[in-house]
Amino acid sequence: MRRALVASLALALGCGPVGVLLVLRRMSLVGDTMAHAVLPGAAVGFLVSGLSLPAMSVGGFVAGFAVALLAGVVSRITDSREDASFASFYLIAVAAGVLIVSTHGSNIDLLHVLFGTVLAVDDAALLMMASIATATLLTLAVICRPLVVECFDPGYLRSAGTWGGVSHLIFLILVVLNLVGGFQALGTLMAVGLMMLPATAARYWTQNLWVMALAATGMAFLSGALGLIVSFHYELPSGPAIILAAGAFYLLSLLLGPQGSVRTRFFPRRHLTA
Repeated sequence: MRRALVASLALALGCGPVGVLLVLRRMSLVGDTMAHAVLPGAAVGFLVSGLSLPAMSVGGFVAGFAVALLAGVVSRITDSREDASFASFYLIAVAAGVLIVSTHGSNIDLLHVLFGTVLAVDDAALLMMASIATATLLTLAVICRPLVVECFDPGYLRSAGTWGGVSHLIFLILVVLNLVGGFQALGTLMAVGLMMLPATAARYWTQNLWVMALAATGMAFLSGALGLIVSFHYELPSGPAIILAAGAFYLLSLLLGPQGSVRTRFFPRRHLTA
């Protein structure tokens, strides 16, 4: 439980700001696609070395990044939109990953890869998650300006120089890295949940980017803590409990948040009158 709690903190520190940037860049579904694209690489790592953290992590990173690059290349050399390319490669990747694990392992191995085991996180996995979170925060501190500009005016960034393409590529690497870290604890199917649900929830509370990132990080960590507590006392699976806690934060924000929520839509504030 202690290791799982520390893992939740490490994942929250990296996934919070990355998820917010995905939301602002309208790439939420791309994040979900890349999470599933990690599966065949992790499956190949499992096939080669069993449940080996380094092998599955390297394989997952290579597969996720390869899908991102292929989808980008296809959308640029053909008439296909980028979201359609991501969806196509994601379906191929999921099918290949499930096939590899199911034909060379047991159902328990497949469940481990798909859903993770946050309570089985060891010191090596914690070190990897902490390293990914540290690298993510340091890298975002360097490239945050072009990333923020691209959220609102990508045309200007392209006309100003080559930073747009470089920052986009680095950002995709950060997304894949955090998904690789997350799948060790939550599996490939739910790793993106701790990245996207707190980020979309934070959008309903503030319009300030940095406050939004802090709010997403805080809600991600609280989701991990609450999910672990609920799973401990009620003997529930920890991974789904964590994601459901994040979903509860999202629904609460959707209903009651001060920025564009259901409450502000049907019960707007009165405007000041002279």
